[in-house]
Amino acid sequence: MFTGIIEQIGEVKIAEDTGAHTVFEITAGIFDDLRLGDSISVNGTCLTVTDIKEGSFTVEMVNETKRITSLDKVEAGMGVNLERALTLSTRLGGHIVSGHVDGTGEITSVDDDGSAQVMHIACPSSLMKYMVKKGSVAVDGISLTLFDVDLEASEIILNLIPETQERTTLAQKDKGERVNIEADMLMKHVDHLLRSGGTLNIGALEEVGDRHV
Repeated sequence: MFTGIIEQIGEVKIAEDTGAHTVFEITAGIFDDLRLGDSISVNGTCLTVTDIKEGSFTVEMVNETKRITSLDKVEAGMGVNLERALTLSTRLGGHIVSGHVDGTGEITSVDDDGSAQVMHIACPSSLMKYMVKKGSVAVDGISLTLFDVDLEASEIILNLIPETQERTTLAQKDKGERVNIEADMLMKHVDHLLRSGGTLNIGALEEVGDRHV
């Protein structure tokens, strides 16, 4: 689990597609506590650390992840957003992010508004039901507030503050580029519960509680 607050921008040293999977070696200047098997968010995609060297780490991406995320376009020399998995003592400055990308969006426009950048992103129509004005979304692993939502155009509108521009790769992206989208986890669970006709059995919960008193 992650918070969507990017810790650093890492540089991809190696991006090798072996056919069976893709191997990324990424610089990580401030990550001195990584361990083999740790989860790490790379542009919003949860990957597992498979090797660690001084100043860098390696992750492997299976072909299915390559098909459903924008990591298929990542090459050596490119920057990527990095975040280590949260701990129970971590401040949740963003929102709960799983690192399980729901799909990709395409940037349709980027405009300046004072010190902010206004970015429009076309999203898959299947994800728009989770997009609520002033709600949360993770874009390339960044926890962002939905400045506005255009359901008719199937677009979300983001307002990138200077801090986001400086500490992430999003401000470097141009019209036409793809980004990873993860909808708010709570919205997805509520939607699933409503669609499945599920109800919360309060009586059963009270009975379980009575047995443990």
